[in-house]
Amino acid sequence: MSSGGFRFLNLIKPVMCVLPEVAPPDRRIPFKEKLLWTSISLFVFLVCCQIPLYGMLQSKSADPLYWMRVILASNRGTLMELGISPIITSGMVMQLLAGSRIIDVDQSLKEDRMLFQGAQKLFGMLITLGEAVAYVMSGMYGDLRQLGAGNAILIIIQLFFAGIIVILLDELMQKGYGMGSGVSLFIATNLCESIIWKAFSPTTMNSPGKGTEFEGAIVATFHFLASKTDKVQAVKEAFYRQSAPNLTNLLATVLVFFIVIYFRDSVWIYQSLTRRSVDNRDLTQSNCSTLQTSRSFCRRRWCPICISSRSCCIDASNRTCWSICLANGKRLILVANQFQ
Repeated sequence: MSSGGFRFLNLIKPVMCVLPEVAPPDRRIPFKEKLLWTSISLFVFLVCCQIPLYGMLQSKSADPLYWMRVILASNRGTLMELGISPIITSGMVMQLLAGSRIIDVDQSLKEDRMLFQGAQKLFGMLITLGEAVAYVMSGMYGDLRQLGAGNAILIIIQLFFAGIIVILLDELMQKGYGMGSGVSLFIATNLCESIIWKAFSPTTMNSPGKGTEFEGAIVATFHFLASKTDKVQAVKEAFYRQSAPNLTNLLATVLVFFIVIYFRDSVWIYQSLTRRSVDNRDLTQSNCSTLQTSRSFCRRRWCPICISSRSCCIDASNRTCWSICLANGKRLILVANQFQ
């Protein structure tokens, strides 16, 4: 979409000055500061998940997006109603347009990257506004005639500004102030919050034919054991009850969690060993004998750790030799020259 000198990204230039933006860091952010910014971002996200929307009516209908709440990191009836759906939608659409060459983007140019990110942010804000209007018009917060124009506009404004906050928090993480991606962080936080709440929730509920029960699976287990005379039936009820979260759901979640962690670490260790094997193969005596990294320059001392690879190291500690041996030939020369 760049015929006749026209480019879609040029349309974004006039609005770049008014788009909210997180300034990139001008220094290397230390770990403690990253941890602080990550904690602040999570705190803002969790607070927004608990603040209800002002002006909405209580709805007794089932949540149509109940099974998507965990993926979208959203919470019904709160400022985080939309969650990360605008960020994901805008990112997918812009990547699709760029990948299919519908819009012309040169990622090697800094200006194009900035314009593309600005276009993605602007598109996310427009999607946030569109979703907020659609939610209100569909009657998700009550009948539109009962809400009134004032409450409807107020709900849209709340959802719009909450969406902007999520976009800025995600940008804060991506710019290097925090740890990891904001989208992944919010999904993981929302998932952990849901698991902990369903395990330890102290709220009570009335089950048909069973009386009052606790919502949390672990709390309900202790309640069943304390209130029922038949302990075997109490344990069965705690594991298999259908009206609320049970211990079977909780144990299955923990099992899946550990399986995913195990396979993730296994793949990471395999990739690390493979990469280390390739590096050690490339670091032969011929690599070390170039320029000033000969055996005489290395003071005729071989590294005790990587001696099997016959690589030449300087007279230094084992830890220093290890870091040199894992590098490629060019890196070895640069490191060795530092110790002349």
